[in-house]
Amino acid sequence: MTRRNRRAATPESSAFPTRPYDLIKEVTIAMVLVAALTAGLAALFSSPDERPVTLGSWSRTASADFTATAVSELDGTSTTAQYGPPYNHTPGAGQKIGPLGLQRLAGVRIPIDTADDFVIQPLRQAPEPPAVTDALAAWSAAPANQQQAWASAYSDALGKAPNGDPAQVAPGGYGPVPVLTSRLLQLAQSGALDGELLTEGGQFYQTDYTRPLLFLGDGTYFANLAQAQHLAGDQWGMMNETGNYPGQAWLWLYTFWYQIEPFKSSGNADALVWALMALLSVALVLVPFIPGIRSIPRWTRVHRLIWRDYYRTQQPPR
Repeated sequence: MTRRNRRAATPESSAFPTRPYDLIKEVTIAMVLVAALTAGLAALFSSPDERPVTLGSWSRTASADFTATAVSELDGTSTTAQYGPPYNHTPGAGQKIGPLGLQRLAGVRIPIDTADDFVIQPLRQAPEPPAVTDALAAWSAAPANQQQAWASAYSDALGKAPNGDPAQVAPGGYGPVPVLTSRLLQLAQSGALDGELLTEGGQFYQTDYTRPLLFLGDGTYFANLAQAQHLAGDQWGMMNETGNYPGQAWLWLYTFWYQIEPFKSSGNADALVWALMALLSVALVLVPFIPGIRSIPRWTRVHRLIWRDYYRTQQPPR
């Protein structure tokens, strides 16, 4: 307000005193303080989450388990190789509700050949020494039954070796399998395998982690980590979360069924629990229409206990 304006101020305007106020300055100071406070608290307390588990960290921490899993991908005995839809056409695989095969209804939408997708193709994409190139050629030239025989023999030999160490495997007819798995281990330990499995989707933005996660889940290393964090299915894992036990209590009903028979030991547990929860959800929606059940609140008169202050002030019914 200028000197002239102050002289011309009326009594009404003088009743509202004014002072200079720089909004931009105040907002800037507030933002700087909040940013500094946020960064300080983040540095002090950090996040409770665990570091992400990758193929690289797995192969460096548990190389024997990684190698054994790679061999199971080659011989078709891994969980993914035998899973059925939506990944492959494994006969008889897939969960059912009675005669209804839910997985087969959806079909194979994410086709995965574990030997080719998890082992052979990543090796072909990477620059390889002559020994590995020759091993790839030998594998590709062999019929399927010969490939199976090589991988199965090497899997058995790994199981008999001390600590599953590939370096201590007894000599045998393993074909190119030891060379292939050894090179795959090197790629994984360097971190290259994580990226190679992502690029197999053929998309520009690589955000589909299906293949790395399936490969990781086929080993025992990841399962052991989940067990240690109380995340396994028999530990109410669906409602737990990393660093927070027991976790989301609202999931207790869904998780509860996995802890009791017949769901606990059933190979169709996921399908059966899903069907049961769907049935219970429908029953909950239909409660107002089910004779007898819909009258339970009126019979028990629990509402009068909850609203006791209201009913205490009301005249008794005539």
